[in-house]
Amino acid sequence: MTTASSTSVTVPLLDLKAQYDTIRDEVEPVIREVIESQWFIGGPKLAELESAIADYCSCPHAVGCASGSDAILLPLQALGITQGDLVVCPTYSFFATAGSITRLGAKPIFVDIDPATYNICPESLARAFDRPDADRIKAVIPVHLFGQCADMDAINAIAAEHSVPVIEDSAQAIGSEDVHGRRAGSMGFASAFSFFPSKNLGGFGDGGIVTTSDPTMSEHVARLRNHGMDPKYYHAEIGMNSRLDALQAAVLLVKLQHLDAWSQGRHSNAAYYDSRILDAGGATSALSLDEAADLPLRSPAPAAAGARHIYNQYIIRVPSEHRDAVRSGLADANIGSEIYYPLSLHMQDCYSECGQPEGSLPNAERAARETIALPIYPDLSDAQRSHVADTLIEVVRGL
Repeated sequence: MTTASSTSVTVPLLDLKAQYDTIRDEVEPVIREVIESQWFIGGPKLAELESAIADYCSCPHAVGCASGSDAILLPLQALGITQGDLVVCPTYSFFATAGSITRLGAKPIFVDIDPATYNICPESLARAFDRPDADRIKAVIPVHLFGQCADMDAINAIAAEHSVPVIEDSAQAIGSEDVHGRRAGSMGFASAFSFFPSKNLGGFGDGGIVTTSDPTMSEHVARLRNHGMDPKYYHAEIGMNSRLDALQAAVLLVKLQHLDAWSQGRHSNAAYYDSRILDAGGATSALSLDEAADLPLRSPAPAAAGARHIYNQYIIRVPSEHRDAVRSGLADANIGSEIYYPLSLHMQDCYSECGQPEGSLPNAERAARETIALPIYPDLSDAQRSHVADTLIEVVRGL
C-alpha cells in the first residue's frame, strides 16, 4: 500500500545509531578512560553511577547489577522469597517480571491490567488476596509499563493491608512520575531498572540497577550481586555474579545527562501522534474499540494531571482482526512496528500449570490481541513522524 507521505522515508522502530551520532564525542573519551585505567569491575565509575541514579530517582540507595532481570531477582532474594512462596504480578509484562519469581522457586500469581493504562489493576490485585492460600503471598511486583507509573497509592495501600512488601518493576520507566511528582523507583520497598539498549537510558549491552530507601536492603543486594561474599572469600549465603561493569557505568553516566531531553523528545512525538489520531476521528485507549468513534484507532490514554509519562513505548490499539493488516501497511511504507506483548504471561506454555486459563484475565488478553508499538524515539525527524501518522491513519481508514 502506498500513502500520501513519501514512501522514500524510512522509519525504524528504534534508531540507536541516530542517538549515538549526537553523543559520540562525549562517549568515546570516557570509554578510553576506563580502558586506560584497566578498572573494569566496580570502582569509581560504578560508584558515581549508583550515586547519580539514586539522586535522579529520589531514592537514597542504588546498587548496580548485570541486567534488569537480575534487578528484579536480587531484592526478591534479599526478602527471602523461596520455594512455596507466592508473588503477585501483572500478566501483561515482559517475561522477566515473572521469570525472576520462578527462578527463586516461588510461584507468580498473575493479575489483570487496567485497559486504558496497561498497568496493574488495583481491583484485580485486591482479589488476589482473597485466595485461600493468600497467606503465602510474600511480595507484590507492579510494573510501570511503557513508561507510565502504576497507581502506587492503591497498590501500596493493598499491600500494606496485608503486610506485604512492594517491589516496583521500573525497567521501562526511569524518570516517570506519579500524580504526586514521585519518581518511579522511589515508591516501593525496592525497585528494578533495566539499562537494556532500547530503554530511554540504555547502555551498550545488558545492565540494571536496584533502588531502595532501606539501607539494609541496599547492603544485602550489594552482597548478593557478588556471590554473597562479605568479606572477600567469605560467604554467609549463596549469591550470584551480577555486577554492572565500569564500561557500562561510564557510558550510562554520559547518557544520563541527556535523559530528560530525550524523554521530552519522546513526549513531544507522542503529543504529535495523539493530536493526529484524535483529529482523524480516533480516541484514546480510555475508550474501548467496542465503543463508537469515527476511526477504529486508539492512542495511549494521557497521563493523569501532574504525572509524567516518558513513553518508552507508544502503544496504539486497532481491532484484533485487522492488526496484521495494519502492521503490513506500515511495513510496506518502511515503518517499523512491534507487538508488546503478543501473549500474556498466564498463557505462556511454561506457566500452563498456574491455574489461570485463557479468559481469566480478559483485559490483558485483549490488549495482547489489539496493541501495536510505533516508532517514538526522540531523534525522529518531522518528516518521519508525519510519515508514520499519515500512513497509520490511511491504513486504518482503508480497513
